[in-house]
Parts: sequence; C-alpha cells; structure tokens
Amino acid sequence: MDLTLLYRGPLASCDYDCPYCPFAKRRDSRAQLTADRTALERFTGWAGAQREDRLSILFTPWGEGLVRSWYRRALTELSLLPHIRRVAIQTNLSCRTDWLDAADLDTLALWCTFHPGQTPYGRFLAKCRELAGRGVRYSVGVVGLPEHLDQARRLRAELPAEVYLWVNAAEGRTYTDVEAERWTALDPLFPYSRHPHRSAGLPCRTGESVLSVDGEGTVRRCHFVPAPLGNLYDGSYRTQLRPRACPNAVCDCHIGYVHLETLPLYDVFAGGVLERIPGAAG
Repeated sequence: MDLTLLYRGPLASCDYDCPYCPFAKRRDSRAQLTADRTALERFTGWAGAQREDRLSILFTPWGEGLVRSWYRRALTELSLLPHIRRVAIQTNLSCRTDWLDAADLDTLALWCTFHPGQTPYGRFLAKCRELAGRGVRYSVGVVGLPEHLDQARRLRAELPAEVYLWVNAAEGRTYTDVEAERWTALDPLFPYSRHPHRSAGLPCRTGESVLSVDGEGTVRRCHFVPAPLGNLYDGSYRTQLRPRACPNAVCDCHIGYVHLETLPLYDVFAGGVLERIPGAAG
C-alpha cells in the first residue's frame, strides 16, 4: 500500500530565535542530540529495509534538522531507494546546499520557511537560487504577520514564477478582510490557512494512509491526536489502519488539515502534498 509518514524525533533545538516559536534558540545537550541521531537512524533503517509499502516521508522536527549531518544523510539515503515515493523536510534553509548533489532530486523536496529578522533577505534568496540551480523542488513561505508583508512581496517578485510562495496564518491572529486580501494576493491558497477548519466527525486520511511517528517508534494518526495506534518497529500499528473521523473540534495546521477528505487539497497539491507544492507548480 501507499503510506505517508510524518516523522518527528526528539530534536527540539534551532539556530533561529523567532518570537512566534517556542523552540527558538533552544539548545539540545550532547546526550539529546545523540538520542535524536540514534532515533533517526533507526527510523531510516526501518524505512529502507521494509518492503510492504511504498513510502512518502515528511520530517517535521520541532527544531532545524538540516544543520545536523544525520538529517542530511537520512534524506539523501532515502531518496535513492526505489520504494520511497517522496522524502521531504520542513527547514529554515540555513544549511549549506551542496549535499543535495548526492540525492535523487526526483524524490527529494524541501518545504522552506523564510523568517525575516533571523536571516538577511539576500542570503535567503541566494539559497533559494542555489536550490533552483541544482534542480531541487521546493516551496517557500512566511508567517503572515504585518511586519513580514513587504519582504514577502519582494520575495514573491524575485522568486521564479513556478516556485509556490505560501503564507501561514499567524497562530491566534484574526485577519480582517483587507488584511486577508493582501496575503491572498501573494498566496491564492491563504484562505485555507486563514481560519481553523471544523474537523470533528469528518473523514480524514490520517490513521489509514497517513501516520505520525515519534522517535520511539510510537505511531499515532497525526501530530495532533495523542492516542497511540501501536509501534512502528514491532508492526503493531498495522492492525489499526482503517478510516477514521477526526476526534478534534478543529484543525488549524496545514500538515493536519491537508489530509481532511472534505477539503480538495489532495487535488490542489497533487504530486506535492508533502513539500507543499501545488500540482500546477510541479
């Protein structure tokens, strides 16, 4: 079967200090980094060895993964395997890009976030151009805060037209129609992010063909539903795969609501669900 896995290990450190992120400038101890590396290598080994499913994998670390060699190596190795359909990661793009030359770029893709105030605009744009020069599939986005609007407009003007620029609604922020129109002019899909989606009782692909996995191998339907379905490494999760309605009142994160069957986002992002690239941009 085709199975999508969202992996989030113990890594919780980041090289940026974004005021809207609780993990800003957090440092993991050497022991914590070792534990994260061990967990990731175990997951990568499992994904490489299993042959029951065709896998699509999105790494969603709390911190920044690509500044760590083991994440770069994991993405590269997984991209070269024939049963891996897609491997992607959410990243602030602060890492170097030469490691991508060893990867299969038909399989690997990046979901990149620009954080104004954390890195010079020119440096981030240069990294995007490096990705384009290497033939990497990638999307770029920003958090929809008023102070980010001018640089987001500049980014949209200077990125290649085929690169999708997404905008995430800031957590807890209510947008007026005028504000929403400004962001929608940059990202036509911003209306999906503007308001939380009512999800209670609605069908969702998570728990059937989409799963969340943590560093211990505990499998859950998604990052936002804590009930475990079993463990990846003993195979106990497999008997729990079935259609399920969402138990939460609302879903307000893209990596969650993109899987709601009541939304058309699998068609919108056809071929690029994990890396957040609309089908027309692919």
